[in-house]
Amino acid sequence: MAVRYPSPLRPGDRVGVTSPSSGVAKELRGRLDVAVRDVQDRGYEVVIGRCMDGSGHVSASAADRASELMSMLTDSTIKAIVPPWGGETAIDLLPLLDWDRLREAEPTWLVGFSDMSTLITPMTLLTGTATVHGNNLMDTPYRVPEGLRSWLDIVATPRGHQFTQTPPGRHRSPGFDDFAAFPDIREYTLDSVGAWTRLDGSGDVEAEGRLIGGCIETLCNLAGTAYLDVSAFARNESPGGLLVYVEAAGDDAFTICRNLHGMRLAGFFDRANAVLVGRTNAPDNRSLSQHEAVLDALGSLNVPIIADIECGHVPPYMPIVNGGYGRIVHTPSRSELTQTLDWRIGPAAQL
Repeated sequence: MAVRYPSPLRPGDRVGVTSPSSGVAKELRGRLDVAVRDVQDRGYEVVIGRCMDGSGHVSASAADRASELMSMLTDSTIKAIVPPWGGETAIDLLPLLDWDRLREAEPTWLVGFSDMSTLITPMTLLTGTATVHGNNLMDTPYRVPEGLRSWLDIVATPRGHQFTQTPPGRHRSPGFDDFAAFPDIREYTLDSVGAWTRLDGSGDVEAEGRLIGGCIETLCNLAGTAYLDVSAFARNESPGGLLVYVEAAGDDAFTICRNLHGMRLAGFFDRANAVLVGRTNAPDNRSLSQHEAVLDALGSLNVPIIADIECGHVPPYMPIVNGGYGRIVHTPSRSELTQTLDWRIGPAAQL
């Protein structure tokens, strides 16, 4: 099963919007409208599903959410699917999806992060389809800082091409913009300064491998199940190793430490050539910081661990393609992640 890259989007293509987890409350529909118009301004037709109710923690029943997602993923006229945002319990969709049918269907870009990791990471592992861990629809109107790309840029990238992203050196401190009061806000509040941080030691880092990962709080619940068999994916698709990325949404350092230990014991990091850790505003504990939690759980891997990467819940966002081939460089003068959308790149292609 080689990694399958969906076709790059072109003007006139259709983009599906559905909420596999949380929907959009009435007072936030203005922001949704702004985001939809931005996608339309790229030349795409937007198809909004029925599962969008934001009055509770899920947009519809599990059966309805799974049915709508399956319908969009198997509709050959829909080229990409993006949710408004994540949520809490997308895990209930996993046994309801027809994974055999998804393996046979024409690949479609599935985009998102946070609770969407529960779906996009198994999608890549179980079907071989590349997915985008990147900004959700409600964040799409923000102007992208220099050095980064939007998910809309990624899904339009031709197969075989590569792109490099670099950290802008600025990020947001804790807090969120009020979409109800300011639905058309487009400028990030990037009021803090920070660069990537090597946690395991010092020295330059250059590492490569196929990319896989996601949100710790959601993926830890899949550890040890067939939905998160990263070792099998590595054996089949990247025998030379992986670049594994993780990020903490909001759990305290003790919880993140436990979750990462559990994921490591379940083999999630067994084939990692390096671990990339997203920047987080999640709380430290009195005797354990978020950085220390990562080292406590993963230091024994003896691979480079690079933290404060823009791949988590702290804006701005650096989209990462699950299944893409990555190369990370981190030196005192240079930090970058290059991704190539080609299954033939890397040791797995050396036939």
